[in-house]
Order: sequence, then structure tokens, then C-alpha cells
Amino acid sequence: MRVALLTLFIVTLSSAAFAAQNFDAWLDGVRKDAMRQGISEETVQLALNGVKPIPRVIELDRKQPEGSMTFAQYYDRVINEQRIKQGRYEYRKHRDALEVAAKKYGVPAHYIVALWGIETNYGGNTGGFKVIPALATLAHDGRRSDFFRKELMNALKILDEGHIAPNNMKGSWAGAMGQNQFMPSSFHNFAVDGNNDGKRDIWGSLPDVFASTANYLSRSGWKEDERWGREVKLPKGFPKSLEGKGTRKSIDEWTKLGVTLPSGGKLPNAPGLQASVIAPDGLNGRTFLAYGNFRVIMKWNNSTYFATSVGLLADQIAQ
Repeated sequence: MRVALLTLFIVTLSSAAFAAQNFDAWLDGVRKDAMRQGISEETVQLALNGVKPIPRVIELDRKQPEGSMTFAQYYDRVINEQRIKQGRYEYRKHRDALEVAAKKYGVPAHYIVALWGIETNYGGNTGGFKVIPALATLAHDGRRSDFFRKELMNALKILDEGHIAPNNMKGSWAGAMGQNQFMPSSFHNFAVDGNNDGKRDIWGSLPDVFASTANYLSRSGWKEDERWGREVKLPKGFPKSLEGKGTRKSIDEWTKLGVTLPSGGKLPNAPGLQASVIAPDGLNGRTFLAYGNFRVIMKWNNSTYFATSVGLLADQIAQ
């Protein structure tokens, strides 16, 4: 038994040593690949020299999602009176910059603020990991190496373009960056220069944060004249088969099936509007009619909990 344990110990040490050497060799390949893609040698050396794997990133990546959390629990965690109060304050404080973004991209300001609030608590919690080492750790790890290697290359391109310095490029353990938590690929696709200073600074420039958020939603199909959805009340015996994003019906059709406002009042008429019944905690929990803009929010984060909470927080901020 002692021999077996000793052998296991030696193998573990050998594997750890091999992994460290392998990472360094792998990183050399990343350097060469980056320069082949046109990223300057200066940027590559500045960003990658001294980079080592971060064990905490792997630990967080391995954690199973909290599948046991109900929507009610999630809602209580992400939306409280303080977050609503601060959202209204931030809306008033930054109204001018918010309205510039809202008008240009056709996305009402309270949705921009709600996403800002849920993603990073209005910029108060943007993540403490340096993005380049975190992405390098995940790209080398192997579980989703192709995805994270592409994100690493995109992050290096952001540095090469001069939008942010390597030491200031911080985000989540998975590489989501700035006050609106864009992955590097989303940065390239949707980040914009909201204050016309030549940079797309989603870390420190609120006009850039607001404009980039609005641009993401706009280009993902946002309809300016529609809500995200609304809370509703279902009749007794409502068929479970009709719940979910897979079923879309007109407001008139849902009304005929007995769906009402929470007060029991009739749903507002909206000709041509298609909606789905969403019940995150089942038909006995809170239920919602979700419109097309709900699906747009889910392109940002493919979570029913997240999209519903953004819509509800936006409603509260707008009051």
C-alpha cells in the first residue's frame, strides 16, 4: 500500500512538472500563432511574458452549475431594493450619456442600466482576474481549448489596437471583460467608441459601456417599440405543454386561453406581437409572457433566469 501511494505521489509530481513544461511549450506556440495573425511582437511579448496557469481558474471552470437554485432564489440574489434604488440613481446621474446611446441604437436606457447592474453591479464588480493569464489557462487546459484559444487571440488583438493596457485588462475567471462583461470576441463584434476618443474602453468609459451594450442588443434584433415581456397569471389547468420558448402565440390567442395580468385584468392588445409563456419555477411559480426582446437578451446570456431578471429590473428602474 505504501509503495502504491509512493508511486502515485511520484507520478503526480511528474505529471505536474510535465504540465508546467508543456504550458511553456504551448505558450511559445501561441506567441508564434499570434504574430502570424498580425499581432505585433511587442504586444505579444508584453502580454505573454511571465504568464503562468492559474489553478483557481481551473477550479472555477470545473464547478458544476447551481442546478438546484430556483428562480425565486436567483431573483432574490440579483435583484434587491438596494440594486433597484442604485439603478434609478445611476439612470438619473448618467441620463445624458444613456439617452445618446438609447437614441442612436434604439434601445431604451433602462434596459442598458439593468444589464449593467446585473452584470457588474453598475461597475462595482468587474472581476479580479487578469484576462490574458485566465484565457491562457483555459485555452491550455483542453476542455474547451479551441474556444478559449480564439478568445485569447482576440484579447491580444484588443491590446495590439491600444484599447487597454495588459495590466488593466481585467475581468472574470472566464475572460469576460469590463463593466458589461464582454468576451473578447463580443468586444470585436459589438464594442464601440461612445465618447469619440479613438478607443473602445468598456472598463473605464461609461459612454463606451452604454453604447456598446446598446449596440449589442440592437444588432441582435432588439425592437425599440416592444417590451421584453411581462408577468402574467395563468388559468387553472393551463397545459404544461404550452410553456416554454418553443411555443409562440399572439396576445389575443393567449387571452383566449385564459392568460391575464397578475391582477386578473385583460392583457393589453398588441396586434402581430408573438409571445411565449415562461415559467422558470414551473406553472405554480411566477409566470411571464416573453416577447421577441426577451430572446434578444438571451443572446447576451442564454439563461431564462438572467433574461427574466434583466427585464424585471429594467421595469423597476423605469418606474
